[in-house]
Amino acid sequence: MESVLNTFDVIIDTVPYAHDLNPYVVTLATNGTLIVVGYLGPLDPALVTVPMIMGRKAIAGSLIGGIAETQELLDFCGKHNMTSDVEVINIQDINTAYERMLKSDVKYRFVIDMKSLKE
Repeated sequence: MESVLNTFDVIIDTVPYAHDLNPYVVTLATNGTLIVVGYLGPLDPALVTVPMIMGRKAIAGSLIGGIAETQELLDFCGKHNMTSDVEVINIQDINTAYERMLKSDVKYRFVIDMKSLKE
């Protein structure tokens, strides 16, 4: 994480459970924003505000958008060549993927290859 301190203008955090945001705040550039999508509940450990105050960094929240907002996001990402790291799986491997998730053996978000539905 030290190699990316004060680097990112925007981080979109989609982790769906309470987790420590502090390591991510310090990676934001001056005027950078960490956007939390969805409800996290109480944060533990508590948020340390010193990096935010000293570096004009912000945390914002958003609910998950509808179809129009999702399309707008996809169009923006396409225009700016923004991609994400995913692990594509076949639908037939869904049980294995679920077991891996339970064991915390997942590096990227799973995406089901819809072509595998026909197999």
